[in-house]
Amino acid sequence: MRNSLCIVGLLLTAGAAYGQADIYAGDAFRYSEVTQTGTARFRGIGGNHAALGGDASAVFGNPAGLGFYNRSEISFSPSLNLINTQTNYIGNSLSNTKGVPNISQFGLILAGSRQNESRRWRRTALGITYSRQISFSNNFVFQGRNNRSSIVDSYIADANGRNLTGGQIDAQYNSNTNEANFPAAAAYQLFLINGTPSAGNPNETGPPYFRYDPTAPTEQRNTFSSTGGHSLWTLAYAGNLDDKLYVGASFSLAHLRYDFENVYNETVIGGQVFNSLRQTDTFTATGNGVNVALGVIYKATPDVQIGASLTTPTFSRVRESFEQRLSADPRDPNLPITQTEVNIVPNDFDYNLTTPLRASGGLTYFLNKGKIGFITASADYVGYSGMRVTTKTYDAQGNTDFKNDVKQEVQNTYKNVVNFRAGAEIRAGLLRVRGGVAYLPDPYKQQLNNIDRQKLLISGGLGVRSDRFFADVSGTYNTFKSAYTPYTLPNPSDFASAQIDTRLTNITLSIGTFF
Repeated sequence: MRNSLCIVGLLLTAGAAYGQADIYAGDAFRYSEVTQTGTARFRGIGGNHAALGGDASAVFGNPAGLGFYNRSEISFSPSLNLINTQTNYIGNSLSNTKGVPNISQFGLILAGSRQNESRRWRRTALGITYSRQISFSNNFVFQGRNNRSSIVDSYIADANGRNLTGGQIDAQYNSNTNEANFPAAAAYQLFLINGTPSAGNPNETGPPYFRYDPTAPTEQRNTFSSTGGHSLWTLAYAGNLDDKLYVGASFSLAHLRYDFENVYNETVIGGQVFNSLRQTDTFTATGNGVNVALGVIYKATPDVQIGASLTTPTFSRVRESFEQRLSADPRDPNLPITQTEVNIVPNDFDYNLTTPLRASGGLTYFLNKGKIGFITASADYVGYSGMRVTTKTYDAQGNTDFKNDVKQEVQNTYKNVVNFRAGAEIRAGLLRVRGGVAYLPDPYKQQLNNIDRQKLLISGGLGVRSDRFFADVSGTYNTFKSAYTPYTLPNPSDFASAQIDTRLTNITLSIGTFF
């Protein structure tokens, strides 16, 4: 069994990995949604990469930008993500704040010597960088009193749907390892759910299953915490023709790691049989992949340059592991319970992931030939509907069905988008002042839980540059909405979703030296 945050953060409960198209379509999107990358300089101007050069961000942005380098450089960019979440669940509000440091960029640029002026190919440069493309860090807590249901009702619905007798459910539990094959079987061992005696055989139980204290309200609290990121090691090479046309290419090795722990606690208000129960989910996904990018920048006039880049999908191999356990705190001393915690058999799954194709185009206007600054803007196409997930876990027909199911779910859920970015830099001696904005439209075809997932990122920054040294700092602020459903039931009015407002602030410092 595998539970995963999917699309707008809905926790889905399902059987085997096979057939879980919605879950793996959501995974593909999570590992593909890049909002802003780069050094503090490029973050400060909105994350623009398309029509600018002379910055280490060009290595993984538009590699043609390396062609502007006339001296070598090494730079380092630590970041701090401040995550503030406000949740509302069944009329109860909670807030949570988390600070997450990371390394957003490290770069080494080796500039070649200038060629003889009689040659049209003037200069080349080689760049090697590490960059964090996506951060998966998140943390939220919600709590509320539910007068209509318990998570145990979801176990009951599963047990009734399987139409198994109590003896058959018992057979899904291994006492030697203390593992059950699915949550309802674990709940049965803990006496959280119980079968109805058979009319023909009072010693045998079966559907319909029930729980103790069915009308007692429950105080429900959920804590979610995740870490990890999607990063690139990139090698790029570029040059310029007549100091007018700049071309470049890059090759990237991608690595992703995503970990989360979700702890759901439920206290039975006035319960006579159980005090409380807990469900703990832990998940880890790791993967490696590759992509290639091509870029071009053309200096149309001394004041205007235009650029474009194309990045192939990242083709990755991903391995995931999901574990779950249930525990119960009985109140009734006469309850014949022999253990208070049962594990679910871990679920490991391997698959291949294809992220979206990306293309960017932009324009930069230099103020007084760049002596007092510039204004830049770009548009980024992201082909989310082209995301794909395949596996070799099943037989040939099963693998084909899995691929087609996920493809259909991706195309039903996501749409291609064009992100817009704009920014400016003003120069005054050694000082640089920057500002930017980025608009990322909602990539979902339909809103779920009335949530519009469009994002607006506001950024700014300062910098100083001398002949040998530079230091830049940037801040980016954005808000977005999501939802989280701890469990579902056949009647939508019997369960609730937590509405989550997230405020994310990124602070990045870049320091470097020329040599």
